[in-house]
Amino acid sequence: MTIERMAGEAWAAPFPIYADLTQALAAAHATGAPQRDPVVAHALAICAAYAYADTETVATMTARAGIERPACVRITQIVDTMSIFSTAYLVQSRCGRVVVLSYRGTEPATLLNWLAGADIGPESSTLALTSESVRVHAGFHRNVRATWWPVLSELTAAVDGRSLLDHAARVQHPMEALFVTGHSLGGALAALFALMLCHSDSRRAIAERLRAIYTFGQPMAVAGPLPRAVESLAPRLFRHVLPKDPVPGLPVKSWGPFTHFGQEYRFGQGEWQLARSPVAQLAGMREAVRSGLAFFGSEKRRASLRYSFAEHAPHHYIAALSPSDRASEFGD
Repeated sequence: MTIERMAGEAWAAPFPIYADLTQALAAAHATGAPQRDPVVAHALAICAAYAYADTETVATMTARAGIERPACVRITQIVDTMSIFSTAYLVQSRCGRVVVLSYRGTEPATLLNWLAGADIGPESSTLALTSESVRVHAGFHRNVRATWWPVLSELTAAVDGRSLLDHAARVQHPMEALFVTGHSLGGALAALFALMLCHSDSRRAIAERLRAIYTFGQPMAVAGPLPRAVESLAPRLFRHVLPKDPVPGLPVKSWGPFTHFGQEYRFGQGEWQLARSPVAQLAGMREAVRSGLAFFGSEKRRASLRYSFAEHAPHHYIAALSPSDRASEFGD
């Protein structure tokens, strides 16, 4: 296991994208019924997308988004033979009030990583909640557990008002707001982390600060029927789905009765709309394979299919979430 720490720099115009992002995150989902926040969605999509990069890039992009001089921590555990490819980034605002936990998703170029994200077969595991249990995707569960304890150690430090760059140093405020995010496999890990956190009595101080979970192109992580303990978290989970992305439909039906929970937002006619029902599982492997092959086909070929893995790429989610009156993370 490796842990790396780095500080983000301040940026001049056209950055930051949101001048008051730390305050916006600190205020978001603080009171009342949770409602999706488009600023939070855009900022966390950037965090989720760049979780595929190195620590310096994550620190750079979150600072450009508007988290001033963030402390960035990368925790990685890789065990190839166990299909463990778990990378978590924690970004702490300079003042300490806000922490974003981003899980890295599936890298299409790494076959074993993809298998960890999409293959379930007969393998599943049981996640014990406060008074109930739920069957979960074994690969996802194994990956979130692989970095569970060091992530909790960092969050405990943040709650205590310590800097994630140096636990011996203090920040101005203890953590008030925790957001968890991820794209693809990272979204599934984010959802399972939140479930585990909210049903762990010994971690209540962290759980009380969990504001919301925002995921992008997330596959299904739990099996139905859903117990009430899962449903209690659902109002704080905001899942974003592009119309031709096949990954939210995985695992396929033949691998078991998996399902989504939380609020699902689908992109259509230029805006994100709350879906009446969640994306259904893909009927079978044939549809998933066709979607995968379309990734290597022509633009015309991809356009003719119902699904295309090309649509799953994280930059498509950022593009769909970016407001027209704001600079991109590249400054244009």
